[in-house]
Amino acid sequence: MIERLHFIEQRKQQGLSLINIQHELNITPHEEIDVQTLRVKMQDLEQDVTFLLEQINKQDNQDIEKIKKHVSPESIALMQSLLLLIHN
Repeated sequence: MIERLHFIEQRKQQGLSLINIQHELNITPHEEIDVQTLRVKMQDLEQDVTFLLEQINKQDNQDIEKIKKHVSPESIALMQSLLLLIHN
């Protein structure tokens, strides 16, 4: 990735437009997302979240509070989003 950035910077210094550099790198404006790969990752995340929920449900309230203190707000938001996706 860094090599790619260096290449782009060199080509810009040589006076090439970003469109020409894009053509040289064979970059499409919006690189396609491999939907199958995304589905597999989502399934893996679903399994991980399910496992974590099972583990949390086995803990007593004191252990749950300790776990909650170590989880960042970003992680909580991610888990909530994943739960919404799983249940829909």
